[in-house]
Formats: sequence, structure tokens, C-alpha cells
Amino acid sequence: MALDAPTLNSLGFAKSPSETRVVVAMSGGVDSSVVAAQLAEEGYDVVGVTLQLYDHGAALSKKGACCAGLDIHDARRVAEDMGFPHYVLDYENIFKDAVIDEFADSYLAGATPVPCIRCNERVKFKDLLETAKDLEADCMATGHYIQRKMGAHGPELHSAEDANRDQSYFLFSTTPEQLDYLRFPLGHLPSKDATRELAARYGLQVADKPDSQDICFVPNGNYASVIEKLRPGAAEPGEIVHADGRVLGQHNGVIHYTIGQRRGLGIGGLEDPLYVVKLDVDTKQVIVGPKELLTTRTIPVREINWLGDTDFTSQTEWHVSVKVRSTRPPRAAIIRPLSATEAEVELLTPEEGVSPGQACVFYETNGTRILGGGWIWRGN
Repeated sequence: MALDAPTLNSLGFAKSPSETRVVVAMSGGVDSSVVAAQLAEEGYDVVGVTLQLYDHGAALSKKGACCAGLDIHDARRVAEDMGFPHYVLDYENIFKDAVIDEFADSYLAGATPVPCIRCNERVKFKDLLETAKDLEADCMATGHYIQRKMGAHGPELHSAEDANRDQSYFLFSTTPEQLDYLRFPLGHLPSKDATRELAARYGLQVADKPDSQDICFVPNGNYASVIEKLRPGAAEPGEIVHADGRVLGQHNGVIHYTIGQRRGLGIGGLEDPLYVVKLDVDTKQVIVGPKELLTTRTIPVREINWLGDTDFTSQTEWHVSVKVRSTRPPRAAIIRPLSATEAEVELLTPEEGVSPGQACVFYETNGTRILGGGWIWRGN
């Protein structure tokens, strides 16, 4: 007589929720608060953990930053209301070493970094995940909008149900081992409104709290001012040069410009619009040119995290879709592996403004599965 398969709880464990400990990464925002409240209501052994990543004294008065002191207070209040323990961990030094310093250095090197990806990769899904294991948790849950589905070869990463909220671009570097331990309870929801409705149902005071907009350590999106504080003397002046070699003007620091920028160049009086097409940190030059110089078909990618079912190098070509910016839809591409962690990506339709420092994320064509991704660089 065949034995019935054990019944799994909503987090995928063959035991009751009360016997299942889950650490919830709580930012103080509505998303992670709903995750914690929902799991607590379902009877799980919930432990809330909030990371102090940045000087919350300086950030206290700034809305829209995920690591501010007010957010720590909000997370603690949710835990008190729902009756589960809550801890605040000081990760400022780890965050500075793993995220902020690289952000400053890569920005100074003319790249356009995405520190939120590094934070997930090096802090939340590394150090915090290890802390969750130290607390003897069965898994760790976050408020990210992404889906974890079981496939034939184990857990897979899939885009969120709501394409407008999907955060897969920022989570491509999640490893198979991390994915095994992580849970994303909001990924299947149809909209952010559904999340706020749940928050209201649980009586959470953060139900109407605005979403964070800025990078937590970059108030008002002013990257240059932060870089100048981190790297004094970085805003050295230089020349604005046309791609054909003509010197068109002066600038007060490469850090004030980004690839694809058109406005605020300070070189008026020209017939055709010009765009920043390259930042040369070594010569302190901002190179500008016509829009067609922004288009790219071939992208060198490194530090690849591959989430496919077979080895990355088992094929000479992978026909997939890729995103080269978080705000753009996936486009058809061919990945040609050069090693287990490097590849050349050919876009079937050229893209504008592909910038070193951004991520190139791989998606299953006409599907929702994330196959990994890597970091765009200049190549050799």
C-alpha cells in the first residue's frame, strides 16, 4: 500500500506552521510588513530582522529611503502589533565595504552602478541569510516582487505576476543555494493595491506608507554629491569633446554625467542634439555625439550567475531574452559563453544607452523564468 505524500505547508515544509521558523527581512515598508504579518497570522514562528545599513541619524528626516531610522521604528511596531520578536542588526560597516565603496569607485570609473543588486547579493542574501540560519530558521522570506516555483530540477526564479512591480532585474544574482532557502510570498499578487489591501486587513499602520524611491544612501537621487563626500576631489574639471575630436566646452567633473544624457551639457548653440556617448575617466573627458552612437548590438558581460538547468558552457549559444535596464522590456538576444562566468551577448535589435555598470539579465524567451545574468563592462 502506497504511503500518501506528506502535506506541505504554504512555505513548502512537511510540518505545521507553528513548527516552521521563518526569518522575515523587514525594511519597515509595506511589502515586507505584509509578508511578516501574513506569516504570523498563518501561525508560523516568525522572527523579524531589520538591517541598519546606513546612518539612520542622518537619514531620519528623509522620506523614501529604505534604511532610515523611521523605517526601523515602523518595522518594530509591526512586530509588536503582530506579536513576534524583532531584531535590528547594525550592518553599516558591511554595507559600506560591500556596497557603498564599490558604488563610488565604479561611478568614478564612468560606470552607472546598480547598488541595490549588490546589496541583495552581498548583504541581504549573504550575511542576513547566514544570520537566519544561525537563528535556526527553516527559511528566509522577503517582500520582493518575484516568484519562486518548483521545477523538475529544483526551485526556479520567475518574474512577478504584476509586471509593473517585478523586481527580477535586481535579483538575477541569487544563487541556486540561496533560492533553495528563500521565499517570496508577494510574487503572485496581481498588484501593489492587493498588498496594501492586505496591510489594511492586518491593521498595519504602514498600509498607506509611500514606496521608497531613492537608493537609501543617495538622498534625492543626487549621486554626484554623495560621490564627492565619499571621494573628495573626484569632481575634477575636464573637456567636453565631440566624437569627431572637436573640443566643445568644459565640464566640472565626469561624475556629473551619465551615458545617454542629453540635457544639462552646457554646450548650446549646436544644430543637432548631442548625447553623452562615453565617459573617459583617465583623460577626464565627456565624449558626446549623435544619438546613433548610443546604439549597441554586442555587449560584453562578466560575473555571470547562471540559473539554467544545464551548465552555462554546455552550449555555444543560448537564445534568450535580455534586459539591459530595469525599466526596459526583455529583448531577443543570443548569449555566447566565453567561460562559466563571461559571455558576449548579441542583441538582435540594437539598444540605446547600454552602460557599463548596469546588469544584463537573462530571461526565458516567451516565458517568465529568469535564467540568470551578469554585469555589463567595457570589454578588453
